[in-house]
Amino acid sequence: MNTSVSTVEDPAPQPEISRLGALFSWQSILFVVLCTAGLLTGLAYVFGLNWDGQRLLEGQYYWIFIGLFVAAAFIALPAYKGQHRIPFYDLAAAVVAMGISFYYSLHAWDMVQSGWGHVPTAVVIWLLMMELARRSGGLPFLLVVALLGSYPLVADRFPGLLMGIPYDFDRMIDAHIFRAEGMMGITTKIVAEIILGFLVFAGVLIATGAGQFFIDLANAGFGRHRGGPAKVAIVASGFFGSLSGSIFSNIAGTGSITIPAMKKSGYPPHYAGAIEACASTGGVVMPPVMGAIAFVMAITIGVGYATVLLAAVIPSLLFYFGLLLQVDAYAAKSGIKGLEKDELPPMKGVLKRGWPFLLVLSFLVWGLLYMRWEYYAPWYAAALIVALSYLQKDTRLTPVKLFEALRQIGFLVTQTAAIILPVAFVVSALTITGVTGSVTSGLIALGGENLYLILFFGVLACFIMGMAGLAIVAYIFLAVTLAPAIIEVGGLNTVAVHFFIVYYAMLSVITPPVGTAAFLAGTIAGSSPMRTCFTAMRLGVVIYFVPLFFLFQPALVLQGDLTPLVYILPSIVAGIVLISGGLEGWLLGAGRVRRWWRPGLVVAGFIFSFPSLMSTVIGGVLSLLFAALVWWDNRRDPAVQTT
Repeated sequence: MNTSVSTVEDPAPQPEISRLGALFSWQSILFVVLCTAGLLTGLAYVFGLNWDGQRLLEGQYYWIFIGLFVAAAFIALPAYKGQHRIPFYDLAAAVVAMGISFYYSLHAWDMVQSGWGHVPTAVVIWLLMMELARRSGGLPFLLVVALLGSYPLVADRFPGLLMGIPYDFDRMIDAHIFRAEGMMGITTKIVAEIILGFLVFAGVLIATGAGQFFIDLANAGFGRHRGGPAKVAIVASGFFGSLSGSIFSNIAGTGSITIPAMKKSGYPPHYAGAIEACASTGGVVMPPVMGAIAFVMAITIGVGYATVLLAAVIPSLLFYFGLLLQVDAYAAKSGIKGLEKDELPPMKGVLKRGWPFLLVLSFLVWGLLYMRWEYYAPWYAAALIVALSYLQKDTRLTPVKLFEALRQIGFLVTQTAAIILPVAFVVSALTITGVTGSVTSGLIALGGENLYLILFFGVLACFIMGMAGLAIVAYIFLAVTLAPAIIEVGGLNTVAVHFFIVYYAMLSVITPPVGTAAFLAGTIAGSSPMRTCFTAMRLGVVIYFVPLFFLFQPALVLQGDLTPLVYILPSIVAGIVLISGGLEGWLLGAGRVRRWWRPGLVVAGFIFSFPSLMSTVIGGVLSLLFAALVWWDNRRDPAVQTT
């Protein structure tokens, strides 16, 4: 795998991870030792284990975690593209980071009780974290962290609503490094507690072959239908992405199998890559698990995990429905058939071989929803899947496979920590200066208290922040700045607003000019990254407008009065059918769509699907008209089928 997890949410894939070398190279062994120590410490802290009657304090654990995984990051992450050897200065940085962090761990109690700090060493940690921000998220991410993190130095020099409480350098560094507003706060909690178990679970899934199982399961169920390999890719990536919570590990894992299969069946390389990119992106917001983003959102909003999970059901199903419709339409107009019966794995054999994965999935959902184990659940699920892996030869974790799994998990955690931990400086800067409220007021003022203008600026903010790195990073920032502005002006549902932010923060991974998920899938497919990106944008069209729908009609996220679903849901489904038909040139149940009818179908479908009574009526009339024209055109002139 090339990157780390999200919920929703991963950093841009790294071009090289080869600095770890061969599986049992000295740097690989050192990396695994550091990461295993970090994972064991995390396990002890999360489950409240004690040593000689003493439990780790929160601050003690955080600094041990930071020290071990920052050191591991300087071992694994190259300073520049193509760097294969670990230079002396990176080893020195790893030792320094671990030494200072362990020193801070010894003073964790004093930090809480008396505000203990040590600015000279804090500056060193700050600089090391800046370098990790550059290595993990690139120069744009570094600039975001550095500029916003340094805002307290000049907060009083900004005009009007952007003015904040100024801090000198020492006080700013003290807040960034030692206080709950900074590295001892929510960002470290997210990576060291909330999502750590999911990263472990994702690594174990990959190591035991879950990706291949979900592909085989989808093949057995959908492979015989037209465009079967593409539908298999969508279903398999959706399920695997929901479990792992990782966009890029999903693409690298399942995509390496599904993309060649789609190309072989007749889908062009750019189309196959785009399908995989969209399917993997949607997986992180699809129940039953949704990775870690569900917990981050639940904690931020202050609701239960089940509330977030249920809220995600309808939007995610609509997204995958639109994606399946488009690949089916492409298969229909291009004559792409399903797989032959002898090419399909028998369902009975697939279930016999893969029942442990289904059992673990059921166990995880039961633990999350019924037992309410929250972020303990993925640890239990990971332990269960390891135990079950020994029942079959193919999935058994031999010592070599176990070492490889630890390296895989270590890299997931290391890459995630390297990109989330520096965000603490941004959160700290906005908090200590009091500017979060100013940003909210500023957005309201900029939009002239017009909700639609504020939403427009909000979408831009989501997209730009999503470009900087993890969607989860963008969500953390925008949840405290953008969400209050939208809620204050529009009086909108809180859960709907926060889902709106998550969905639009995800868009950058399939949208030009960044499109990191599409770029990675395009690389695997051997196609132009930008062409793959534009195709992914078209295939994922539902994700661009459905967030606006549930923002204005919270029944779509199962909030408030659910009665409107009776007429809203059918109209959205019908609208998506029309939009997909217009974009692909093939309308389900009618046939090929001539070029001049396609824009009309798309517009009519969008108006019909918009959740308001007037638009539904107007769109319904237009939709019937265009659908009838397409149907009549195909029946009147059979030659249209080949034009």
